[in-house]
Amino acid sequence: MPRIPYKSADTSEPRDVVEAIRQRRGGKLLHLDRLLLYSPAYAKGWNALLGAVRNELEVPAKWRELAICCVAALTGADYEFHHHAPMLLKAGGTPAQVEALRELQSSRVDPALFDATERALIQFTFEMTRSVAISDATFRAAAAALQNDQLVVELIAVIATYNMVARFLVALQIEPESDSNHS
Repeated sequence: MPRIPYKSADTSEPRDVVEAIRQRRGGKLLHLDRLLLYSPAYAKGWNALLGAVRNELEVPAKWRELAICCVAALTGADYEFHHHAPMLLKAGGTPAQVEALRELQSSRVDPALFDATERALIQFTFEMTRSVAISDATFRAAAAALQNDQLVVELIAVIATYNMVARFLVALQIEPESDSNHS
């Protein structure tokens, strides 16, 4: 159970914030949204930020979802992993990669499962999530793999944003929805 009860999807206010979240989520309010709505101003800002990170950045979806799944595994954010592993698969990840990430405890991953760019991104995400600081060698390897300063900045933004998400989820003990709770 979450540490604070989920707000009702039917009675949550303000309606404009609820509707903006529903629009971004394809009509749904998730458990996460129902807790964010305790602070409408924060929910509104969160929705705008996450909408931009998920839909407006140039970083390829596979790399974004790889980083998000790494953050989720490293922080114990099962809710985040539950929602983003299917997105990684949809973006071109493999079931074997998802399983390897589910058990991620170090930056060392099977080179048969992840190419050189993916390994550089995993190392980058690992360091940024576990220590905040990124070594010069790791930064150079990721920058070389991405080959574009905009993508480096956006990858950092994805990792930072989903570390924020993970900390919110874990602190409140938010649980993944059952199929019947996606209203």
